[in-house]
Amino acid sequence: MDYFAQQLINGLVLGSIYGLIAIGYTMVYGIVGMINFAHGDIFMIGGFIALITFLILVSFGLTAIPLILLVVLLVSMAITALYGWTVERIAYRPLRHSFRLAPMLSAIGMSFVLTNYSQVAQGARVKPVPPIITGGYTLHEGAEGFVVQLSNVQIIVVITTIVLLALFTWLVSNTRLGRDMRACEQDQTMASLLGVDVDRTISMTFVIGAALAAVAGMMYLLYYGLVDFFMGFVAGIKAFTAAVLGGIGSLPGAMLGGLLIGLIETLWSAYFSVEYKDVAAFSILIVVLIFLPTGLLGRPEVEKV
Repeated sequence: MDYFAQQLINGLVLGSIYGLIAIGYTMVYGIVGMINFAHGDIFMIGGFIALITFLILVSFGLTAIPLILLVVLLVSMAITALYGWTVERIAYRPLRHSFRLAPMLSAIGMSFVLTNYSQVAQGARVKPVPPIITGGYTLHEGAEGFVVQLSNVQIIVVITTIVLLALFTWLVSNTRLGRDMRACEQDQTMASLLGVDVDRTISMTFVIGAALAAVAGMMYLLYYGLVDFFMGFVAGIKAFTAAVLGGIGSLPGAMLGGLLIGLIETLWSAYFSVEYKDVAAFSILIVVLIFLPTGLLGRPEVEKV
């Protein structure tokens, strides 16, 4: 049970990172009706910006870790949000009224552009960093000597995820921007006739999704201590799977799907084979979609006539 408890903690932390990325997928799909396949690469950009900002602050002699993390978080969110806004303006807005496959092809192309841009700008090697946050707590020590530990980094990742999910849920439910987003999700044409700036609302959706991806990139850097140009593809596929599993278009579903994917991967790696952890995750996704085609918390799409 001690070993299981430790893997449960690890899975929840990994799932929190997947959930933050999955929210960006489900937001864009809910409003625009398309999959932003470049979102995983936006997450990767956020990780690189967090790393660069951290190194710059350290080179200036700043040693207060809480202040460094706050500055890194704000700078990473701001610059990555600018990337998200630029991607929407260049790759998606001109094709919004084109045939249905055009935005998807543009998204895939933008994913390759961002991946290779990062490879050229930062190199192909993995960029490691020393542990930034150390220490933790011993929750239990078993009779066989196995120790269940909860690190400070894991606490920060989970608390950050909970706070951001609550904040974003409040934003969608209680602000003018949230009402505009819900209106565009239901009917963009009617929303525009009622005075909603559809272009601005869609742009802000990409900006918010990119900012959340930046937070996930920073959490990934803190937790694993490295970034590389290819990490966006793998994490993006897992987060997209999480969004589909939870119910694409549902914010709680995206977070639930992320937690489930993280738990499945971690527990399968711990008790079975690491090489087949992705097979396990996708197999469970297939089984869920057979019986629940809209995902765990998804709503059936109502066709307008």
